[in-house]
Amino acid sequence: MTLNDLAATIAARASADPEESWTARLLADPEKAAQKFGEEAVEAVVEAVKGDRERLTAEAADALYHLLVMCAARGVTLSEIEAELARRSGRSGIAEKAARP
Repeated sequence: MTLNDLAATIAARASADPEESWTARLLADPEKAAQKFGEEAVEAVVEAVKGDRERLTAEAADALYHLLVMCAARGVTLSEIEAELARRSGRSGIAEKAARP
C-alpha cells in the first residue's frame, strides 16, 4: 500500500460509522487524532532509540497512518503535504529552517 492508497482509504472512511470504524472515530475528533499521532510518534522514537528495526518499522507505519488521519481531520491532504515538500526541494535543511519565521 502506498501513502496515496492510505490517504484514499482514510478519505473513504470519513463517511463510515464512528462506532464501526476507528478511522471515522478519529476523523470525527481531531484532538483525539492528534493525541493518537503523538503517542505513535513517541513509540516510533522509542523503537528507534532501542535499535529494533522490526518494531520501528511497525511503529513508523502506525505513525504515518495516524499522521494522515490527523491531517485529514483538519482538512489537510496528502497532496498539500507533498506540495509543501516539493516547495522545499532543492533547499538545504539548514537554509529551510533559517527561513522559517
